[in-house]
Amino acid sequence: MQTGSEDQLFESQRFQVVRMVEQCRDGISRSKDIIKHPGSVGIVPFVDDEQVCLIEVLRPAVGRTLIEIPAGTLDRTESLQAAAIRELGEETGYQSDFLESLGELWMSPGILHERMHLFVAKGLRSGRQALEPNEYIEPRIMQLSEAIAMCHNGMIEDAKTIAALFRADYWRRF
Repeated sequence: MQTGSEDQLFESQRFQVVRMVEQCRDGISRSKDIIKHPGSVGIVPFVDDEQVCLIEVLRPAVGRTLIEIPAGTLDRTESLQAAAIRELGEETGYQSDFLESLGELWMSPGILHERMHLFVAKGLRSGRQALEPNEYIEPRIMQLSEAIAMCHNGMIEDAKTIAALFRADYWRRF
C-alpha cells in the first residue's frame, strides 16, 4: 500500500484530522481518516527504589477516573526531556534531576499518528502541581509491584501506563 495525498478535515490546538488516499494492493485507491499528533511523553516517577507516583485522572472520553503515568503532549519548541520534566511537575508537583529513556511506542497506529517517548524519573523533589483548569488529577504513590499487579488484574486499564510500568519494571531489574 502506498500513501498518496492528504486533505485536512479538522485542526485543533493539539492535533489534526486528515483524510489520506491510499493506493491498495488491489490497485484501488481508498481513503482513510487519521489523527496527526505532535507526539507525547510519559514518565514513570520513582519516589524511591520501590515506589512510583502514578496519577488518578478524570477522563471524560471514557466517563471515569483512570490510574495512569504522568504524560502529556509535546510542545513543538521543547526537547523531549524538557517536556517530560514539565509534565511531571504539572501533574504530580515533583521535579527531577534524573531522567532516563524507556524507549518509544506508537499509541494507536491504526488511526493515530502519535509517538510517545517514555522516561523514568528519579531523585524526585516535591513541589506543587500546576494543573490546567479542566484537569482533575490526584497523585497516588504505590509500590511498583502493586502497580504491576493492578495491570494484571484490570485495575489499571490505560495502555500507555501498562506498557510503561512493564518497561520500568524490566529497567529496574536490569
